[in-house]
Amino acid sequence: MRYTLLLHYPEMTAEELGEDALTEGMAAFDAYAKALDDAGALLSAEVLAPSSATTTISRKTGELLVQDGPFADTKEQLGGTFVIEVPDLDAALAWAEQAPSAVYGDVEIRPTATRFVDGAWTQWTFPGE
Repeated sequence: MRYTLLLHYPEMTAEELGEDALTEGMAAFDAYAKALDDAGALLSAEVLAPSSATTTISRKTGELLVQDGPFADTKEQLGGTFVIEVPDLDAALAWAEQAPSAVYGDVEIRPTATRFVDGAWTQWTFPGE
């Protein structure tokens, strides 16, 4: 099954984090990505730009609303994603607990329901359905 690991953690600038912590964090995520890749589980990994670079849109009122910044007003922000292909939720959980950010933030494990590949939508069937 395909899962996306959504990494939520406190957002800090490089200056706030400090050079040593930044270097250590980058090395930890590099090792994590390489372990996933070596296991054949990694499909993609992305570190997102700071939430201050976010633009959020909505048409809930019928009109287009464009808002600078993230919609959610929280201390933690979505900082990155890892898309993995593993046999089941237990395997996804095992990889999620190894994410370096799990020690200072949350890792949301969400199965893929539908994806667009080769010009068509593919519906996934979840165990128990």
